[in-house]
Amino acid sequence: MDLFAPAHQLAAGIRLKEFSALELLTALLDQIDRVNPRLNAIVTLDREGALAHAKAADEALARGELWGALHGLPVTLKDAFTTAGMRTTCGHPPLADFIPETDSAPARRLKAVGAILIGKTNVPELCDDWQSDNPVFGRTLNPWDPSRTPGGSSGGAAAAVAAGLSTLDIGSDIGGSIRVPATYCGLYGFKPTEGRVSGLGHIPPLPGTPRTVRLMNCVGPIARSASDLIVGYKLLAGPEPGDTEIPPVPFGEIERVHFGGLRVAWAPSFPGTPAAAPIRRGIAKLADELLRQGALVEAALPNLSTGQNPRQTWLDPVKAQAQQAEWAAYERAFAHLIGYVWQNNPGTAEEYLHAVAARDRFITAWERFFGDFDLLLCPVTSTTAFEHGGGTPRQLLVDGEPLRYKYAHNFCRLFNLTGNPSVVIPLGQDEQGLPFGVQLVGPRWGD
Repeated sequence: MDLFAPAHQLAAGIRLKEFSALELLTALLDQIDRVNPRLNAIVTLDREGALAHAKAADEALARGELWGALHGLPVTLKDAFTTAGMRTTCGHPPLADFIPETDSAPARRLKAVGAILIGKTNVPELCDDWQSDNPVFGRTLNPWDPSRTPGGSSGGAAAAVAAGLSTLDIGSDIGGSIRVPATYCGLYGFKPTEGRVSGLGHIPPLPGTPRTVRLMNCVGPIARSASDLIVGYKLLAGPEPGDTEIPPVPFGEIERVHFGGLRVAWAPSFPGTPAAAPIRRGIAKLADELLRQGALVEAALPNLSTGQNPRQTWLDPVKAQAQQAEWAAYERAFAHLIGYVWQNNPGTAEEYLHAVAARDRFITAWERFFGDFDLLLCPVTSTTAFEHGGGTPRQLLVDGEPLRYKYAHNFCRLFNLTGNPSVVIPLGQDEQGLPFGVQLVGPRWGD
């Protein structure tokens, strides 16, 4: 068996009895023993529990019982989601020995379709960085280059899936925490529309405290194929008992997309947020290829002002310059709301209401834009995976020019503010052999 095969293929192999759940788990545990001590991606491993579940899965299958679509498949889960009977720390020292009594929504749903939860993957402390390093477990390394970060906050999840230590993981994303690790580790990642998937049982907030993380945080899969994203999304999407935030919207079938007539906008950067040359070239090449395949392709971004024209042609430097102030206001609205949601800089009630009003305005601008386009191609981050160390005040170099650390991830953060669904797919590698992806963004509820 191929440990790097997509999760849905490995699950099918178990169902078809090409190999047993125990055989797959044993091979996976061998890989974990070889690789994880160096990468530090999986920080809690329930070896004995996983072996017992794998044997039970094989015995059930022999009796003709099928637990679900992921019967017997070993998976991991980001250490921000509570897991009944399994340590959940979110990298926070006061939670170093915390063992929850109940499962989070993602943990419950994975188990409901027959998956075997073998362990938890590393995060920054309380999920508050784009690197995965914390005082409880230390630093996770990127499988492509150990001197670089796998991203955050779902960095352990991405490193584990990329290194063949896990078949599938579920991340959370309030500012790029699924999409940044996916692009840094050469994987697929999906942030659904806000409100489509329950994050009940997520830390933060701390256990036993009021649930403040209600806006912008989304839950979705990190995987090795687009088909795995569909599998993960299907099992996660929809109402969850006890979560009043998720509307009972039926899950529609995912249609096969034909390029002919597809309306595609693309942008190699955003006003005020540059992207490195290899990333820009990769996106331009993809836009050209879609044009050759029959899509209607235009370099464009939304007009964020109240003007009548729903879009601006990105390549027009005068219009791009005029958009700078609006995109800066877009960023400020995100900063205000993230401070409130994360409770690290909540501000005043008036500031919160102004930020929510700005959010409404930007959502409306994107909805007008997606009246003309089916999707937008844009970067995921300004650079490929960067070297470990530093913190939020640090700067990254984009083609030799300095850019503040937090702005390098604006391509992701801004879609947390508006709630648009976005998927990351691998696109290429830079001159150093580091992977990067492209972000495909669609209209809200157009998952």
